[in-house]
Amino acid sequence: MRGSSTMRILLAEDDRLLGDGIQAGLRALGFQVDWVRDGFAAERELRAQAYSAVVLDLGLPQRDGLEVVSELRRLGNAVPVLILTARDAIGERIRGLDTGADDYVVKPVDLHELAARLRALIRRAHGQPRERLQVQDVSLDPAAHQVNQRGRPIATSAREFDLLHALMLNAGRVLSREQLEQHLYSWGREIESNAIEVHVHHLRRKLGAAAIQTVRGVGYVMPVRTAAP
Repeated sequence: MRGSSTMRILLAEDDRLLGDGIQAGLRALGFQVDWVRDGFAAERELRAQAYSAVVLDLGLPQRDGLEVVSELRRLGNAVPVLILTARDAIGERIRGLDTGADDYVVKPVDLHELAARLRALIRRAHGQPRERLQVQDVSLDPAAHQVNQRGRPIATSAREFDLLHALMLNAGRVLSREQLEQHLYSWGREIESNAIEVHVHHLRRKLGAAAIQTVRGVGYVMPVRTAAP
């Protein structure tokens, strides 16, 4: 079953075999993954793009992973960082967390566990204490890839699910088309100019016109209101 969706992840890993496996595995579980192989490239992408989380090796060329985390936090970037490394000493873990990382995992790691940890980090970053999201009368389970409205299952395409997930994580907040595209598409994925509008149209047809509102000239929002009885 397809796992977590809609979240765009930056993977910083210099081991080509491992990096390729992690990227492919997380993509199979529904994440959009951009992969860089050194610390400078990681910093460059984090300045240029909005990511939901970072999976960061410590022993990166050009710039060490801890330096990347330290610079991120110095700049006020609060993106969740999961350190994935072969360094398993307690002192290394403490240093990584104290530098500003949010989680620390020692290689090798099961990809399903890695995906679950990323979902938890992203959820907490959006103030969502539970895995299942509830906005209005719509509930969404990222792990099971299921959407329900008033207890009725709603079939969605992969992109519709991704878009709805992003809007529900940011319920009450307007997201621009560019922000939504960054959530939904990783490098090399062709984006049609009206893709977001088409997905919104399909979701409104399935959930009701009021489920997603257009803020003209700004973007889209899923308003927070009490679910209908």
